[in-house]
Amino acid sequence: MQTFHRRRLRLLVLCSCLACAASAVQAQQNKSGRNAVPTAKRVDALQQQLDAQSQQLEEMRNRLAEQEARYRELQERLGPAQEARQEARKPAVRPPGTPVPDGGGSATAASAAVAAEGAQAAADAARPVQVGVAPAEPSVAPPMAQIFDEPSILTPKGRYVLEPSFQYNYSSNDRVALVGYTVIPAILIGLIDVREVKRNTMIPTLTGRWGVTNKMELELKVPYVIRSDTTVSREIFTGAAVDNVFDTKGNGLGDVEMAMRYQIFSAKENWPYLVGGLRFKSRTGKDPFEVVTDCVTRCLGNTTGTGLPLDAPTGSGFYSLQPSITWLYPTDPAVFFGGLSYTYNFSRDNVSRLVLNNQREELGSIKPGDVWGINFGMGLSINERSSFSLGMELYSVGPTEQNGQTVRGSVRTQLASLLLGYSFRLTDKTNINVSVGAGLTRDTPDLQLTVRVPVTF
Repeated sequence: MQTFHRRRLRLLVLCSCLACAASAVQAQQNKSGRNAVPTAKRVDALQQQLDAQSQQLEEMRNRLAEQEARYRELQERLGPAQEARQEARKPAVRPPGTPVPDGGGSATAASAAVAAEGAQAAADAARPVQVGVAPAEPSVAPPMAQIFDEPSILTPKGRYVLEPSFQYNYSSNDRVALVGYTVIPAILIGLIDVREVKRNTMIPTLTGRWGVTNKMELELKVPYVIRSDTTVSREIFTGAAVDNVFDTKGNGLGDVEMAMRYQIFSAKENWPYLVGGLRFKSRTGKDPFEVVTDCVTRCLGNTTGTGLPLDAPTGSGFYSLQPSITWLYPTDPAVFFGGLSYTYNFSRDNVSRLVLNNQREELGSIKPGDVWGINFGMGLSINERSSFSLGMELYSVGPTEQNGQTVRGSVRTQLASLLLGYSFRLTDKTNINVSVGAGLTRDTPDLQLTVRVPVTF
C-alpha cells in the first residue's frame, strides 16, 4: 500500500513537470510570434516534443486510474480493521537511491502492495508491541486492621503518625449478697442486697507516634474520659421494698501514657518479626481517692449512705509500667500476630479518701494487683485497600493489697474479649480502622467499639 502511495505521488509530480514544460513551450511560441516568425523546423520539433509528453502523460493517468481501482479492491478485502491499522502506522522512509517502479499494469500494482504489506509486518514483528492492558504498578499492601492497643507495624524513620481515636465501652454487672440462714432448700430467712451496675464510658484519644529509626518508635497518648455509672440497688439492712437508683457522672483528662517500641529482629526463615515495647502510664486523671464518696458514717461501721463516689473518676490513681513483646508472622494470604505483656502497678502509701463534709478516711498503703496479658489474632487482606482481623485477648488481674494484706473479697479477675477489626485505606496517608469487642467473661465490658483514623506525615 505504501508503494502505491509513493508511485501516485511521483506520477503527480511528473504530470506537474510536463504541464510546466507545455506552458513554457506555449509561452515561447507567443514570444516568438510577437518578436519574429520562427522557422518551420523548430516549430515542428517543439510540437513533436509536446505531443510525446502529452501521450506519456495520458498513459500515466491511465495507470494511476488502474492503480486507484486496485487500491479500492484491496481495501475491501483487508476490511475496516486492517485499514484502520494501516492508516495508524507511520509510512516507512525509502532509502536514498532506490529506483521507483514505473508500473506494469494492475498485476504489478498488486504485487507491490503485497510486498509492502509483508515488509511492514516484518517491521512490526521486530518492534516491541504492547498487547492488552499494561500491568498496574505494584500496589502498596493494605494496612492491617488494628484490634489491640499495641500496633504491630512500626513507624518508618523520620515519619510521624497522628491518630485520633474514639472508644466506647458498655458494661453491666449484677451483684447479689445474701445475709441470713435457710430453713429448707430455696427458702431464705434474712436480708438480700441486690445491685445492678451499668457503666457507659467514652474515651476520645489523641495519639502521636514518631519513627526515631527504622527499628524504633516513640508514642504519646492523651485520653479524655467521659464516664457515666448507674447503680440500681436494694440496700441491705434497710428493709426497703423498692429499688434505689444512684447516678454518677464525670469527665476530664485521663491517664497520659508514653511508650517506646523497638524491633528486635526481622523475620528469617520460620521466625516471625519480634517487637519489644515498654509503656509507662501516669496518673494525670482524677483518681478514686480524690472524688467525694457518699459515706456519712457507714464506712466506719454504720449502715447509712451508699458507699459510692458522687463523681466518677477518670484515672486509676496509680503509676504503672508495662513491658511487652509483640510478634508478627506474615504468610500468604494471612498475617498472624500476637503478644505477651506484664503490667506492674506501683503501690501508694498514706492513701486516704475524701468523704462528705470534707472528712478524710485513712486507708494506709494500697497496692493494686499486677496484670498478665496475652493476645493473638489473624489478619486477612480483602483487596488492595482493605483488610480484616480477628483476635482474642486475655488479662489476668491479681487481687488488691492493703497494708501488705489482701483486701477481703478481692480475688484474681479474668478479663477476656473477642475482637473483630476492619481497616480501609482512604488515601495513601490516611486509614480508617474500626474494631468491635465482645466480653467473654462476666467482669469484661459487654461491648467495646473503637474507631481509629491514623494519618501519616
